[in-house]
Amino acid sequence: MTVTLHLTAAPTAAEEAAARGALRDANAAAGFPHDTRPLCILLRSEAGAVAGGLVGRTGWSWLYVENLAVPPALRGGGWGARLLAAAESEARARGCIGARLDTYTFQARGFYEKQGYRVVGAIPDCPPGQTRFTMIKRLDAGGETG
Repeated sequence: MTVTLHLTAAPTAAEEAAARGALRDANAAAGFPHDTRPLCILLRSEAGAVAGGLVGRTGWSWLYVENLAVPPALRGGGWGARLLAAAESEARARGCIGARLDTYTFQARGFYEKQGYRVVGAIPDCPPGQTRFTMIKRLDAGGETG
């Protein structure tokens, strides 16, 4: 097979699916089929507008928290902890044994540590002048990972 490189900042949905499919096929062949499911918990105003929330997914028996946002006016009221606890509860119901997320020095590392997460990796200067932290929390009785 002959191939060429093609750079695009705007791949079609089909192109992106095909590119991701190659890795998914290899993972499945290694015994790890693609099994992700979306998980979203929203904070809604009385009018029904989305004010923040948690967006993530579950797969391979883990919760992947991709985004957790509480608007400034609601911070300090326990909403972040409730969002995270609700996601962890749903993840457990889906059979997950752990949760994983990334945060930065300018974000909420301390908040996540208070919720039982611990740092398992750090990337300095990502973005420049800051550190990106990968954090995990076990959701089962299986103990520590990493």
